[in-house]
Amino acid sequence: MRIGAHVDPADPLAEATARHAEVVQFFLADPQGWKDPQARADADALRGADVDVFVHAPYVINVATTNNRIRIPSRKLLVKHADAARTVGARGLIVHGGHVDKGDLATGIDNWRKTFAYAEESGGFATQILIENTAGGENACARRFDALARLWDVVGEFGVGFCLDTCHAHAGGEDLVDIVDRVKAITGRIDLIHANDSKDGFDSGRDRHDNLGSGNIDPDLVVAVIRAADAPVVVETPGGATGQSADIAYLRKRLNG
Repeated sequence: MRIGAHVDPADPLAEATARHAEVVQFFLADPQGWKDPQARADADALRGADVDVFVHAPYVINVATTNNRIRIPSRKLLVKHADAARTVGARGLIVHGGHVDKGDLATGIDNWRKTFAYAEESGGFATQILIENTAGGENACARRFDALARLWDVVGEFGVGFCLDTCHAHAGGEDLVDIVDRVKAITGRIDLIHANDSKDGFDSGRDRHDNLGSGNIDPDLVVAVIRAADAPVVVETPGGATGQSADIAYLRKRLNG
């Protein structure tokens, strides 16, 4: 079981060493902005390292929205991030499921289909897209699993992967008990686990991560999810190297015990 953390992008390999991490996840550009990712001087080192690399797409990307001023730039930026993620040897590019501000969720789901069709025009995404479940929004494509099932009926044929976030599931109103079975019944796969506690209660709709055992999620449930999923694990928890190292050590001890 390979476990790691979401780290500062300045020097991911040094951050991995500081955390005794076997996996790193990082951004290639400002997560709250629309700037294109730039070439990295450490690309060769990242590709050759004995560390699994994942890249997280910017939060601003929302390919499901009906707002053309967001949807169209989102599609283009997602392709660019997939291209850049390939240069660092990333195993996947994580992107939030997105939401529809108004109107029928079916429109947002069809916009996801169009996103993959758009990418296919240039040969497809260079790095596998991993859609991540989200915590909030009543018109979200990947918060409630009934919506996720509708989404997967449309995008599954494109070989898309799935990233399961434990905080998002809890805050989004999906019980962690048997969640792996329920996800796999929909997607057929889980490619990455974001192992996060939640500062807020069940079905709060709030995306606020906490260190394992410090929030509102029973850590035994997080461990059970990881065991059942049998996928790489990333903690996106607070506290920098100290807090994340403790979370990684906790998971290793529980999973190896």
